[in-house]
Amino acid sequence: MTGKVYLVGSGPGGTGLLTLRAREAIDAADVVLYDQLPGDEILSTLPAHAEKIDCGKYGGRHVLEQDEIEALIIDRAQKGKTVVRLKGGDPFLFGRGGEELEKVRAAGIAVEMVPGITSALAVPASVGIPLTHRNYASQVTIITGHEDPAKGESAVDWQVLGKSRGTIVILMGVANLPAIVETLINNGKNPETPVAIIERGLRKDRRVTTAPLKTIAAVARIAEVRPPAVIVIGDVVKLYNPDAPDLIPVNSD
Repeated sequence: MTGKVYLVGSGPGGTGLLTLRAREAIDAADVVLYDQLPGDEILSTLPAHAEKIDCGKYGGRHVLEQDEIEALIIDRAQKGKTVVRLKGGDPFLFGRGGEELEKVRAAGIAVEMVPGITSALAVPASVGIPLTHRNYASQVTIITGHEDPAKGESAVDWQVLGKSRGTIVILMGVANLPAIVETLINNGKNPETPVAIIERGLRKDRRVTTAPLKTIAAVARIAEVRPPAVIVIGDVVKLYNPDAPDLIPVNSD
C-alpha cells in the first residue's frame, strides 16, 4: 500500500515558529529527509523511530543531488511509508518544493503541502524591519540571488526593480552581492538606498549589517558577512534600530 508524502516548511528556525500542522506531520513520519536549515532545535525533535536522511548542502557540497532526493522520497512512499521532506522556511519559495511536488504527483503518490513561515518575511520582522509601511513602501519583491546557471539569462527584471520604490528582499544573495548592487544601480536604483543584511536569522548569534546600496558590498566584505542571510533593500531599513529590544526572541541553538 502506497504511503503519503508531506512537503513541510519548518519556518525560519526554532520550534516556536514551527506550525502545528508541521509538528503533526513530523511526529507521524516514518522517514524524514531534511536539510540543515531547520536548525538543531527542530532537528533534535525528529521522532526516534523515523529513518533520518540528511539532504543538506554544506559549503557548496551537496550530500544528495536533487534527483537522488526525489528518488528516495518516491521509493520510501511506494514502500508504504509516511515521508516528510523537511526544509527551512517555506518549501515553495526558492526551496524546490514545486519540483518535488511534480515528481511525487507524477508517481501517483498522495502528497500534502505544509507551508512554513518564510525567512524572507520573518527574519526582517525579527529585527524590527517591516517590509511594508505607509510612509515607505507599498509593495515587496522577493528574489533569489542565486539563479540556476543553466537558464542562460536572468529571469529577474532588473529594469523594473531598479525603478521600483518598493522593498526588495533577496535570499541566497551574499555571494553575488557585488554584481547585484552594480546591476541595480545601473538600472536606476538610488545608490543611497538603505540596505540591511541579516545573518543567521533567528539564531542567538545573528548579526545585522547596514549601509547604503553603493557601499554595502564593500562593507559586507570587510565585515565578513556569510550565508545564510536575508538582504533587505529599501527605505523601510531606515526603521531598523540596533538599540531596540528584539521583537522576536532568538533561538537557543
